[in-house]
Formats: sequence, structure tokens, C-alpha cells
Amino acid sequence: MTTTESSRFTSAAQLLGAVRLTARAYRLPVDLRARLAVSVAAVAAAEFAADRAVRLETEVRADSAGRAGALRLTCRPDEVGSRQLPAELPLPAQVLTDGSVLWDLPLPAGPPAPAGPDGADEDAAEHAAREEELRHALERAETLAAEHRRLKDELAETNSGVLALYVQLEERDERLRRAHGKTLRELEDALRPPPIVVDGLELAVHYAPAGTDAPTGGDLYDWFRLPDGSVHITVVDALGHGVRSTRSALNVTHAVRTLALEGHGIESIIARTDEILLPFDRDLMATVQLARLDPATGELLLANGSHPPALLIGADGNHRYLEVKGRGIGFPLPGSDAVLRTGFAPGDLLVLYTDGLTESRKDPLEGEARLIRAAARHAGRPIGEVPSAIAEDMHTVILHPDDTLALAVRALSWPAAAGPVPPAQLGPVPRSGA
Repeated sequence: MTTTESSRFTSAAQLLGAVRLTARAYRLPVDLRARLAVSVAAVAAAEFAADRAVRLETEVRADSAGRAGALRLTCRPDEVGSRQLPAELPLPAQVLTDGSVLWDLPLPAGPPAPAGPDGADEDAAEHAAREEELRHALERAETLAAEHRRLKDELAETNSGVLALYVQLEERDERLRRAHGKTLRELEDALRPPPIVVDGLELAVHYAPAGTDAPTGGDLYDWFRLPDGSVHITVVDALGHGVRSTRSALNVTHAVRTLALEGHGIESIIARTDEILLPFDRDLMATVQLARLDPATGELLLANGSHPPALLIGADGNHRYLEVKGRGIGFPLPGSDAVLRTGFAPGDLLVLYTDGLTESRKDPLEGEARLIRAAARHAGRPIGEVPSAIAEDMHTVILHPDDTLALAVRALSWPAAAGPVPPAQLGPVPRSGA
């Protein structure tokens, strides 16, 4: 006996959500779920790029005892035709004559999981699933790193006279490092927060690690819609590099998202995040920038914890840094000293970033001056090109390599009824509560 379901999707975010929901429903292991999500996204990417939809079909086959024994998942394009699989899929698949791609997966013993949540709870469950997959990937990366160190220790003890064997093992070690880095990059791309679509706003982001041997780092971002319709953006720079700093930054963004969705005001979130995380990790240090945009009024709120100031390039060509004092996670007296309130008019460009963008030549003031020129030069480009173009200009000379994140937000239009918001105003933060 078999059970078949079919759904049609027009975006990668919807498709990945459905794949994860199906994988969780049938209790697929986290590693298998993550590789399946990356593989399905890679197969469907060309169809979405050509503005074509894909259909996801799931077929559950029962064993002789009537229990679910195998899951067949098929990604079927709207346009029939022969296709080639992307090279090196994390989870091997079979291509059918009509261009469909299928995966046959054994199911673990036990009944399927209960039906998943709906609405906002489904978004939270999707976020939790991505968090779980990233944590699993990081743990796997740490295991690979430990294995890598063990192999190097063994190489150090190898008889130096056996030169040919030593060279062979070094080449094998390099292949392992490249495979390790490639796996991390694929998983990191798959688990980034999905793009959000907001009427009147455009958003884009650029991230580059300090080095190819450590493709993950402590620079992380998060963006999502709140129940009142406003857009929340978090930019975090955790101390250090590599997997450990990624874990720290992930903990910060997860705590901030939870507090924001619980209704805590932007003025209290940084201090409250410190209270929550520090008992579990006394070594955690991170700078934090929070932005809250109301598309209904064009109001922009900013809170800051030791992070470089946001840059605003006006539609009229004027520019200013939006300075807010405060101290980050793990710093003495953490929290934002004030909340900056200002208007965000159609045509304005907001640039949020980490210090790797402005301190590549070791002089922060010189870097901030160059950032103004670079942002003004590229402000009129399509939003998807703006962060990368700014980073390219800023990194023509790199004296101090560091992880780099640049995030750009551009206002397109606001409702006609929305009145103008006053120029930048700083308001004190009440220390007594959220």
C-alpha cells in the first residue's frame, strides 16, 4: 500500500519548508534531512531562476506488516525535458526521462510524527529545524576538525625518511580540508535565514569569511517580520573565528529573535540577551546592532551594543552615520544606552555591517570615510548587487583580514497616508524592565 501527496512551489523558501516538514514528519535523521534539503534546493534552482515552478511529490510505501517502510520524494519540473543533475549533490538522486529527480529513502522504525503547527508557529518550527540542522553541521565540523588534528599528529610521527608516503598523506589531508570547507559552505548557505518579501522594501546581504580554510565565522545576521508588520534586523559580530564563534553568534541571534517575538522592546533586548546567555557561556563576547523598520510609517529604530554605526545614504545624496552608544554581549553594563528614532524615506539606503568591512586597513576612521564614498557610489545599483559592490571597493587592499558582513536595505515607497517621521532623535533606555 502506498500514500501519495503532491504540491506545487514557486520559490525556494516554500520548497525547502515543505521538504523539512516532510522529513520531520517521517523522523528522518537530522544529517539526512539537511543533505536532502540542500540537494532538492540545488535541483530546483535552475527552474526558479527561469521563473518556472516545480512540483514536489511524496510517496510512502508500506512494508509487509503495513508499516511505513520507504519514502520516495520526487522533484518534478513544470516543463518536461531531459536534465542533468548538479555536480556532487550531497544526497545522490536518480533522473527520470521526463526530467524529474527522485530520492528513495528508508524510513526509521516507529509511527510518523504528529501533524506540524500552522501559521506563525510553523515559521517558528521552520526556524527551529534550521537551527537544529546547523547545530548538527557544526558538531560534525568539530568532529572533522578533531579527526584532521589527529591525522596531522600521526603524520608528524611518520618516519621522515619515507618521503613519498609523506607527500601522499599531505595531498590527502588537503583534499579533506577542501571537502570540509565545501560541506560547511553548502550547509551555511542552506541554513541562512530565508529572504523576506516586504512591500516597499528591498533587502540584500553579502558575507565573506576571513579565509577559505575557515568558511564560517562570528559574523551573522537575522531578519524577520513581527506580528505588527514591522521588520526586525539583527547583525552580530561574535569574538573569534571559525566554528566556535559561529556557535556564539547563532546563540545571540536565536535569543534576540525569541525576545523580539515575545514582544520585548528593542531598547531592552541587548541587555536581556546578555542576562540569558552569559550563565551558559562566560567567554561569550559579541557586538550587536538591532534595527526595527515600520513599513506603514517609514519609522526606523536602532539599538546598539558596541557595534559600528549604521550608515544612511539619503535619496537626495546626503549621508550620515546613525550613532547610538551601548555595550555588547559580555561587556560591562551591556545594553543600548538609547534608541535612535528617525525617518526612512523612499529612495534612502541603510547599510548595516561588521567591522571587517571598515577595518581591513586597520584605521576605522579612514574606513568609515571610504564606506561613505563606496555606498554613495553604488546606492543606485540593483539592491542585490549593492552589498557585494561596496565590499569589493572596501577590500582593494587588506592589511587586517577579518570576517565581513554587509547588509543593505532600501526604501521604495510607503503608504500615502503615512506622514513624515522627524529627523534622528535619541531616547534614553529605561533600565527597570523590558
